[in-house]
Amino acid sequence: MSRGVLFWASLTPALSQGEGGNPYIIMIHWSIEKKILELKYTWKISRNASDNKTNLFVTAGDGVIEARGEVAPNIRYGESPEQTEKEFQLFLNAKPGIISSPDELTEFLNKISLSHALRFGIESAYIHYWCKKRNISVQKFLGIETVPSIPISYSIPIMEVGRMKDFYEENNLGRFKYIKIKVNADEMMDAVSHLSSFCGQQLIVDANEAFLNVEDCIRVLEKIKKMRIEFIEQPMPATMYEESIYLKRHSPFLLFADESVTDEADFGKLRQMFDGINVKLMKAGGYLNALRLLKDAKTNNMKTMIGCMVETTLAISSGLNLCSIADYADLDSFLVVKNEPFKMAKEENGILSYPETINRQ
Repeated sequence: MSRGVLFWASLTPALSQGEGGNPYIIMIHWSIEKKILELKYTWKISRNASDNKTNLFVTAGDGVIEARGEVAPNIRYGESPEQTEKEFQLFLNAKPGIISSPDELTEFLNKISLSHALRFGIESAYIHYWCKKRNISVQKFLGIETVPSIPISYSIPIMEVGRMKDFYEENNLGRFKYIKIKVNADEMMDAVSHLSSFCGQQLIVDANEAFLNVEDCIRVLEKIKKMRIEFIEQPMPATMYEESIYLKRHSPFLLFADESVTDEADFGKLRQMFDGINVKLMKAGGYLNALRLLKDAKTNNMKTMIGCMVETTLAISSGLNLCSIADYADLDSFLVVKNEPFKMAKEENGILSYPETINRQ
């Protein structure tokens, strides 16, 4: 693991209350650092594979209280650690004025072109700071219920079918309520069939946009329709609107959107294409927008899942903060990270929770 401070600045005055209710200015210090996260095994999905991930961590503080937010850049959305560094410098160069509330930060961020993941890192660091300073939980700030623990799925990356049973047993995956399996188009049927032969849990099958032909996709789904499958996640590319509408009409399974939902979602189209959505804070660009997407999905009678990129427990605990309004929690990626640095969430018997010892953000 490597780490290093990339940028640091004290740019943001914030108003607070002094004696007698008179306002005074608190300077907010912003910094970012980079960590290379070594993975326990190769993380392979339909479009790429990696043995490590480089995430960045934003800190906001006033010299007494500070808090962090995580940035997990994803190449699928044109993000990279190098681009994140450049964008954070743009954020500092914009010299934010008096930001005394999350609403003012939102207004400021709306004027800057930032990647979704970096925007989440900045917004979450500030909201965590704001909540710590007022001794309230993030859930109270967001106006939602607190869920102290929730069952999560565990994701099996693409691998040789012959290795799958050993992987399942070595990682004791029988403890999880759901098993998510990453697949490509050519090997989906064989992979799901083999996993089903020894795995008794419900499966979530995630193709990550692997199918480019809707008829091929329907044929494969028909062949596995009697298996224990909870839903299929993003089988076709986000750009294939008409094909996805057609697929939903002929699919024997529920379909969830992932790549088709970022910081914006056209629910008029989405509900014709899918039965549910996977909201990731790194895609949504922040707590506030993720909350909006989850509520809009419910209004449109769609199911919801809180998902993640490859993240540490800093961002995973942020996802847990939103789980009271989600039907599913796909928040397992910290379990793939060697020597996870923050210990801000824990998993036991397939249940994700906050450690009792942390000052929860």
